[in-house]
Amino acid sequence: MHKKIISQILKDKEIEDFIIPYFDRAEVSKVKVERSPSSTRIVVYVGRKNIGEARRRKYEDEIKEKLINNFKLINPTIVVEEVQNPFLDAKIVACRIKKALERGVNFKRAAMYYLERIMESGAAGAEIRIAGKLLGKERSAAYKFRKGYILHSGYYKEKLVDEGYAQALLKVGIIGIQVRILRKVPEEVMLEKWQ
Repeated sequence: MHKKIISQILKDKEIEDFIIPYFDRAEVSKVKVERSPSSTRIVVYVGRKNIGEARRRKYEDEIKEKLINNFKLINPTIVVEEVQNPFLDAKIVACRIKKALERGVNFKRAAMYYLERIMESGAAGAEIRIAGKLLGKERSAAYKFRKGYILHSGYYKEKLVDEGYAQALLKVGIIGIQVRILRKVPEEVMLEKWQ
């Protein structure tokens, strides 16, 4: 029983890794696979629905054929849904910072801009970490930008902190981007903090 559940989770991860490159420009947040006896529904959550729908229409037949042949899915259907508030989704924010760095925007400016947008969207706190050869020097460096309250360990970190990763490919090398967003602070933590 446990082996079947683990193999199902691994298969879902493989399907997610297969689908994400088709919707890369639409800023994919997550891919959810819903199974029923007669069909399989794949929901792709994106930051830009218009681009996501256009990519789905363009590659739908190709994706379906590969899902049936490679993953043995029954009657797969692909649905694109938009994330309600993209600035509260860490993967989408990391993807947007990656695109800004690849366009040539200064990393400090990009990080501070998105930190402000996250906090304006109603988050309790956020942290952006950018690492790599950032200043054109031979040595790599890591920079952290924080605003508000962020949890780093424990039960609440596992449940409430959304994490996203991205890698920007620049001339000097690969730049890693890590985004953590705490949407709301639990009441227990606030009570402990103020006592």
